[in-house]
Amino acid sequence: MAEPVLALVRLAKSFGALKVTDGVSLDLRPGEVHALIGPNGAGKSTLIHQIAGSIRPDAGAIHFLGHDVGQLSVAKRARLGLARSFQVSSLLLDFSALRNVMLALQARQGSSFRFWRPVMRDKALTDRAMAMLERVGLAARADIAAGALSHGERRRLEIAVALGLEPKAFLLDEPMAGMGPEGSKELTRFLDGLRQEAPILLVEHDMDAVFALADRISVLFYGRIIASGSPAEIRADAEVRKAYLGEPQ
Repeated sequence: MAEPVLALVRLAKSFGALKVTDGVSLDLRPGEVHALIGPNGAGKSTLIHQIAGSIRPDAGAIHFLGHDVGQLSVAKRARLGLARSFQVSSLLLDFSALRNVMLALQARQGSSFRFWRPVMRDKALTDRAMAMLERVGLAARADIAAGALSHGERRRLEIAVALGLEPKAFLLDEPMAGMGPEGSKELTRFLDGLRQEAPILLVEHDMDAVFALADRISVLFYGRIIASGSPAEIRADAEVRKAYLGEPQ
């Protein structure tokens, strides 16, 4: 079995008396979609924040590409290839789709943003950014402000921005949020192909998308992983049905 790209080892985090992450261990393997599900308040977003580096765990370890990254900043983890898409969009809405991707490419290179006009004439940079937009089906929308894109297009633009970081793993936090059924189906098809680029740790409430995409599912409940396995195993787990899926035992 291939070594995990990402591995959490007994991660723990408390805010005062509230234990939001309680000894969580899970991993993400090459080429897979590992879905993390659970009810609101289960601690999913806090866990993603810890992996990305915006919240420091109280205990445990985070290994990425075989290295302990627990003390690294968000930016350093991103430069290593840990690409995150937020539940609430982090795009620069007044900037065009092309500029958003170019900024990600500059960040990957460690470039300064102070000299924007010369950068816009950098053909190598614009060509790379256009290639990212082409891959997510947004090349024709390159000059449109991110704020003028549809919700689904913005989600795809976030992926293009993440691709600019040369990702080794994706952290996707509720990418289906706010989408209708058709938009969710379209994004599900897109994410199914994205796993060939890098494995995906997917936090999602849309169970149709989860069961369509996931190779493995872990269920978080009040900060603890109560079950982890294949979609079929999770569907059959009585504790999961009772705690989250809303089905009788």
